[in-house]
Amino acid sequence: MQNSHHDVVIVGAGPVGLATARMLGQLGHDVVVVERWPEPYPLPRAVHFDDEIGRVFQSMDLTDEIKAITEPVPDFYEWRNATGDALLRIDWSGTGPNGWPTANFFSQPQLEQVLARAVDSMSTVELARGLDVIEIEEHEDRVVVSAGDTQVVKPGQNVPPTQVTRTFTARYVIGCDGANSFVRSRMGVEMEDDGFFFDWLIVDTIPTDNQQWQPMNWQLCDPVRPTTIVSGGPGRRRWEFMRLPGEDSAELGTTATAWKLLREWGRTEENTRLERHAMYTFAARWAERWNKGRLAIAGDAAHQMPPFAGQGMCSGLRDAANLTWKLDLVLRGVSEPALLDTYTSERSLHLQHAIAMSVELGKVICVLDREQAAQRDARMIGGHADPAKVLPVTARPVLGSGVVLADCALGGTLAPQFAVEVDRAPHLLDIATGAGAVLLLASDQRAEQLLGASLRRSFAASDIIAISVAVTGNPDLRDFTGEWGRWFDANGVAAVLIRPDHYIFGAAPGLDGAAELAASYTTHSRTGVVAAPAPGAA
Repeated sequence: MQNSHHDVVIVGAGPVGLATARMLGQLGHDVVVVERWPEPYPLPRAVHFDDEIGRVFQSMDLTDEIKAITEPVPDFYEWRNATGDALLRIDWSGTGPNGWPTANFFSQPQLEQVLARAVDSMSTVELARGLDVIEIEEHEDRVVVSAGDTQVVKPGQNVPPTQVTRTFTARYVIGCDGANSFVRSRMGVEMEDDGFFFDWLIVDTIPTDNQQWQPMNWQLCDPVRPTTIVSGGPGRRRWEFMRLPGEDSAELGTTATAWKLLREWGRTEENTRLERHAMYTFAARWAERWNKGRLAIAGDAAHQMPPFAGQGMCSGLRDAANLTWKLDLVLRGVSEPALLDTYTSERSLHLQHAIAMSVELGKVICVLDREQAAQRDARMIGGHADPAKVLPVTARPVLGSGVVLADCALGGTLAPQFAVEVDRAPHLLDIATGAGAVLLLASDQRAEQLLGASLRRSFAASDIIAISVAVTGNPDLRDFTGEWGRWFDANGVAAVLIRPDHYIFGAAPGLDGAAELAASYTTHSRTGVVAAPAPGAA
């Protein structure tokens, strides 16, 4: 039996587990990913990520690899009623505030291949496939993970208990092991549930003709059968069909039924290859705690949501980005372990916004009563399909309490990534600044001129990069588009502190508040104590 020692053991090699491993490996930590299946799952599942998640992939140095397997949306996401009237039209074209296309579609096996190759290339990360975690023992200073060779059980086969073949000792364990998470069960945490359940048949196809899809992604809001029609990534299409009352799930989930429903859309064996079909129960659930002691969970292990906003995998990658920078500080002995508790408090609130939005969209889409559908259609058509007029109002996505400046309007929101110019060459902000926390100053002078030597040394000791941006003068970064200047003016601030996960700790109205802003961030990122307002904070 092999035994090995690591900083972190990650259970599960889906997109969230692999991304978490990549981020921790980039920070120099010894990581092992334990995956129960010997080979990656070859069929589609998640298909969408937004511009924020593109930025997360960028932070993993995977921009070119990810863009090579994705299909950006060139037009609108549209909802139509049974007669073809537009009920909703959301502009998904162009570039979002994070510097990536607003909406991107992909095939999950290709994405996992990119992430797995990235992980395999790292000397600090091991990917161990074909090992089923069967026990986790938490001690005061370590966690012991026991795993055995995965056994494929055939129907009616009597299989003896799995024997331990490898033992991993780690300082922390992260469960990215799906909705039935073994790690979550060992944490002993319960799931919150808002009672939203609907069954849908998901059908993934590869068209073999030259059909043009306009719009690329749309939703048929027909009470006869609500249906989703979207990209499945380059060269692929996905249909999602809602199960109607009285329909048998087993029958609906058959290949014959999948083809029957596809034929109604002109898709046959002559012009389409059926790649996958599966029944899913859309649910809205989240764990009451996402970390406990030396254990943590992320992705589907921590939450599940309906797919109507395309935020399932996106939320899991936000988990990874939030958790890894904090775990890095704890592993390096820079911060107290209490910092990890802000992972739950920050992400749980943000996640509940995504779930609420998905559920509200589902309530609009999943209408089967004809009279209610007619009333919905009249209201949305009357609103000219404008999202601001016809969609339910939900809370804005903001982090909960944690390493976020209290009573700061920008605190806990995502910072944009507008392009800047360095030595006359354009770069997105994160490329220009590098990894870590960034104190961005609206000034036409270089940061070293604005700050004294002692301040600069204190910032460097706290892993904070101070950098200025302006349209004119002699700043560190030139705001050649003017977008940063407009953003600072619109928010009434001159200094903003951006955390390593690109969320804003806080902001100050004047440059004289920059030092206190940085000092407050340093204190609260070291201790995990919820941040109170700093003097002069905006």
